[in-house]
Amino acid sequence: MKTMRSLFIALCGLSLSLAFADEAKTKDEGFKPLFDGKTLEGWNNPYKHGEAKVVDGQIHLIGDKKFFLVTDKKYANFVFEGEVLLPEGKANSGFMFRAHAEPGKVYGYQSEVDGDANRKWSGGLYDEARRAWFISPIKGDKASEEAFRQRAGDTFKRNDWNTYRITCQGNKIKIEVNGVVTTEIEDDKDSSGVIGIQHHGEKGQTYKFRNLRVKELD
Repeated sequence: MKTMRSLFIALCGLSLSLAFADEAKTKDEGFKPLFDGKTLEGWNNPYKHGEAKVVDGQIHLIGDKKFFLVTDKKYANFVFEGEVLLPEGKANSGFMFRAHAEPGKVYGYQSEVDGDANRKWSGGLYDEARRAWFISPIKGDKASEEAFRQRAGDTFKRNDWNTYRITCQGNKIKIEVNGVVTTEIEDDKDSSGVIGIQHHGEKGQTYKFRNLRVKELD
């Protein structure tokens, strides 16, 4: 009887393992890497300042003025995933998406990576060089700010790697940080553009990114 029970438990464990493996495989289907872990092929810096280099399978951004590294390709409907690690001290960053790049300028949608442990706006939607904090949250609107903090909670880990997932389908935009939905809105400002990563300009600071990938949607 004991042997049969042990066999049953083992079979259940195997079934669960296979189910989790299938779920993980399904979750990864359709994704393509934006960063090969060795070179910056497919990326460019529209600015004359700022340094980007590959270190141990990560992209490191270094500089003393704000700049962005952006993809050569534009994306419309997609799911983007990426990880970011902020430096210690004063720091702020973001993932640009459906953004616009010109020589010396990048503007458009940005998913906030907030180094301010008191403000806690990581996963908010900022409109770089245009409407600023226009909706998620609305800066200065205490009710909007508080509602955002309640959604986001303490999901962002200030001194660790954080996983961002951004989904764009038509005018629908969803931002998730470490599996928590922080922003979900509809907006018609942009329908396609580049994906980018940001150095906020703190002198001597290094911003780190890894596991950048995208799945294009119909």
